[in-house]
Amino acid sequence: MVKNSKFIINILLVMVLLCQACGHSEEKTAVSGTSDSASCVLTSPEGNLRKDSESGLSSSTDRSSEDNADDDSSTTEISVNEEQENTEKETSDMTPEISSEDFYITTISDEIFARMKGKSYKDECNVPIEDLRYIHILHKDLEGSTKEGEMVCHEVIAQDLLEIFEELYLNNYPIERMVLVDDYDADDETSMTANNSSCFNYRCISHTTTISKHGLGIAVDINPLYNPYTKIVNGTRTVEPAAGAPYLDRDADFPYKIDENDLCYKLFIEHGFEWGGSWTNSKDYQHFEMPDSVAKELRAKYQ
Repeated sequence: MVKNSKFIINILLVMVLLCQACGHSEEKTAVSGTSDSASCVLTSPEGNLRKDSESGLSSSTDRSSEDNADDDSSTTEISVNEEQENTEKETSDMTPEISSEDFYITTISDEIFARMKGKSYKDECNVPIEDLRYIHILHKDLEGSTKEGEMVCHEVIAQDLLEIFEELYLNNYPIERMVLVDDYDADDETSMTANNSSCFNYRCISHTTTISKHGLGIAVDINPLYNPYTKIVNGTRTVEPAAGAPYLDRDADFPYKIDENDLCYKLFIEHGFEWGGSWTNSKDYQHFEMPDSVAKELRAKYQ
């Protein structure tokens, strides 16, 4: 009985020792497993994929930023181009252009002659209608609006006038009105009072049979209301048009005034005209005419 008990106890002790040994082994295995697991977490392909994914996201974000920068750059370039185009369009709208449809010279058509007959082209006119020319132009007024202009002149100055008016238009030089004097029944006073610029109007110099320079079509009046003719005769001052009297003070500042610093003056002088504002016995600030030598030649031809 006793022997059996000791045998049983020994068996139990062996079992306890075996159990303890197994416990230590499990602990080591657990520790080792934890370490391996931690190592797996650090080195697992998934971890690398996650890193790559994060790196890829970062790269994608960078590319997206670059793309956005490119888009912003493209948008900026488009905006700049659109702004330039708009500016060019505005400049084009603001800057006058010369067109042969607007600036041209023609012979006197039947329609134009019908307007002139019995008015500027009087029955006694001995200047052949074939020697006259009709000029069509554009001009600016004081407000900057574009208007159509027309004028009849002698053929010898037609091209000069066209070039002068083209240059005035390109420089936005103001001319209030330019229609045929026939629209005022060829009455100079009425036409000048309306500040109408004109050229041909057949007449002779007062108390003579000599054709005037306007009668020959080689004299031009520009903005006449503001640039009147004046002369003192027997102590009495004559002003034409009479409504132009307030503008005799040439030191005053007012619109449409012609002086030697004026572009209109400079262009007419460059083209060989003489200015009535330079006369000594009288002043005709509106008036530009060809020299006497030209008038003399034409008068000899027609009289």
